[in-house]
Amino acid sequence: MSAKLDLVRSIYADWERGDFSRAEWADPEMEFVFADGPEPASGRGPAAMWAAWRDVLSAWREYRAAAEEYRELDDGSILVLTAFDARGRASEIEVRQVLARGASVMWVDDRKVTKLVLYYSRDRALADLGLRPEGETP
Repeated sequence: MSAKLDLVRSIYADWERGDFSRAEWADPEMEFVFADGPEPASGRGPAAMWAAWRDVLSAWREYRAAAEEYRELDDGSILVLTAFDARGRASEIEVRQVLARGASVMWVDDRKVTKLVLYYSRDRALADLGLRPEGETP
């Protein structure tokens, strides 16, 4: 297992527990992107990332992002296929009924994430990466 993959797994270990408080893994100039979803956003640095996360997390209780699969891609990035679980603060709607399967892509350099792209839509992530959606055969 590569050091890059180890780092990404450690980030998701926290996120699977609903702990989004740590950012020592983020490069100070990290590019951050919410590529889709209700409020796409982007920024640079951990402060911009946490501002975007706060907006997302404030709408949900017990938000968790669990890794289902990790893939090391040819460009050196790590693709993580994810499942979300949460309950709407006001609506009580469970997120797994609405936005259950997403993905993230992380670029790591010198044990720091230099770019993080988050997707609510797994199919959109795979399309952006030029990969086939799950279950699609050549």
